[in-house]
Amino acid sequence: MIQVSNTLVGVLNFLTLLISFPIIGSGLYFRLNSATQCEEFLYLPLLVLGGFLFVVSVLGLVGSCARLSFFMWLYLFVLFVLILAMIIFAILAFVVTNKGVGETVAGVGFKEYRLGDYNDWLQKMVADWKTWEKIIDCLKDARVCGGFQQLVGLQANEFFMKNLSPVQSGCCKPPTVCGFVYQNATFWTTPATGLKSTDADCQRWSNEEKKLCYECGSCKAGVLATIKSRWKEVSIFNVCLIVFLILIYSIGCCARRNNNTKRYEQYYRGGGYR
Repeated sequence: MIQVSNTLVGVLNFLTLLISFPIIGSGLYFRLNSATQCEEFLYLPLLVLGGFLFVVSVLGLVGSCARLSFFMWLYLFVLFVLILAMIIFAILAFVVTNKGVGETVAGVGFKEYRLGDYNDWLQKMVADWKTWEKIIDCLKDARVCGGFQQLVGLQANEFFMKNLSPVQSGCCKPPTVCGFVYQNATFWTTPATGLKSTDADCQRWSNEEKKLCYECGSCKAGVLATIKSRWKEVSIFNVCLIVFLILIYSIGCCARRNNNTKRYEQYYRGGGYR
């Protein structure tokens, strides 16, 4: 069992070492060839993750294969810090994404989103103009509203029954509460009797393709709704990964004890210190 623990630690860390290379390569690729603002956000997390996996894998390989106690202690310490950080992240992700849900509107197939329904920390994140400006650039690069060009021929009742994504609902059309008159999917007019709401988003809406409702609170809420959904998916993966890392940590502890056992055996076979 003791020998198996060292072998398992070595095999698992060899696999993570192999995984680290394409992650680091992807980070370097985005760093050197980023064509859009969105791609520039990708390289740093990839490089950090890849570099961390590389270092941890090397420590685990050296500690288990060479049976060096110092490297195993260092490996287990780093792994413990990683597990602790992931547990803290899982708790924070749950707290931050616990609030906020789309509102169902009668007679339409999509939901509407309000910024005030979300966690204060998330609201502050998108309230910073520099941050939000970069997000707008990402939305435009991703052409999240580009698909509306294909919906131009739809009648109003057909459009309102479409299942739009949170970002499309919040950024690519005016809020339903404003009462804009639907002409087609990309063009809305103000009714002769005036808008039905004094909501600031009603004034921010523009039929210009470069403006639309990108500066609206509903757009920010749509982005936060998407982030919330993605974070919940990440949290599920995170919990599974925590369980997996705890298993590796337990095996690593067995491997460390194995290293100590071998050292003591060598000590006694050699007659102790002389």
